[in-house]
Amino acid sequence: MKKYDVIIVGAGPGGMTAALYASRANLKVLVLDRGVHGGQLNNTDAIDNYPGFISIKGPELAEKMYQSTKQFDADFEYGDVQSVKIEDQQKIVKTDTSEYQAPVLIIASGADHKKLNVPGEEEYSGRGVSYCAVCDAAFFKDEDVAVIGGGDSAIEEGIYLSQLAKSVTVIHRRDQLRAQPTLQKRAFSNKKMHFIWNAQTEAIEGDGNKITNVTYKDKKTGETKKLPVAGVFIYVGVLAQTMPFKDLGILDEQGWIPTDEHMSTKVPGILALGDVRQKDLRQIANAVGDGSIAGQEAYNYLQNLND
Repeated sequence: MKKYDVIIVGAGPGGMTAALYASRANLKVLVLDRGVHGGQLNNTDAIDNYPGFISIKGPELAEKMYQSTKQFDADFEYGDVQSVKIEDQQKIVKTDTSEYQAPVLIIASGADHKKLNVPGEEEYSGRGVSYCAVCDAAFFKDEDVAVIGGGDSAIEEGIYLSQLAKSVTVIHRRDQLRAQPTLQKRAFSNKKMHFIWNAQTEAIEGDGNKITNVTYKDKKTGETKKLPVAGVFIYVGVLAQTMPFKDLGILDEQGWIPTDEHMSTKVPGILALGDVRQKDLRQIANAVGDGSIAGQEAYNYLQNLND
């Protein structure tokens, strides 16, 4: 079993930042991920809201972060984490191929947006299909866009989009929204926002380069219709990627990980950061902020452990 001071699960912006801070403090650090370093950055075309860059491609930013992290000799290994157990303050991390142990575990495994699983969604992801208005609204200035969903996130992001888009059409499969009443009031009074009720999204279509329309079915009449749009923002739920940690007693009822301001969970030596935490804004910038705190807190925990 390979031994480390700190094991970080997840090589997204937050995980790599935690690795940078911990390894810079002369700790032996391992970063585990089941994919390529960078996480969702690798599925992001252009980023224009990360300080230091007017605009940068997601994969390019991921590589820059990786190179920065590697300068203090953090180890990166591929591995799909299956479970974690605790023995004498050591966290034993089991992947699909190996086992590792460390007194500190930092969980940075992220969250995934629920998909519609309709034709065109994957094909146009990053080319008109988005799951984050704060990230991508600027690319649709003075364009017609659609928001799919009817909960708080869908309506909040729809209102945000309306600041830049020509129009925002909310497509919802029910006859009323699920968002809180105050949000509904703001949305219904917004002249740029329109609503299509009882609509089942059937496909997202384009010309091979960009989106041209959304096809949906009227659930009452059975009629299929097309809505011309340049962008589609999907908000049908977010899932925390925390299943391997379900037996540690650190998850809430929805699978998120509550932490204090130091990124510590209720189990000593286990920290969590980024999109797995209970939070409203999920952005690169605050994942990096979480990572810096977690990396430093790992050092502090080990100092106290050794006293």
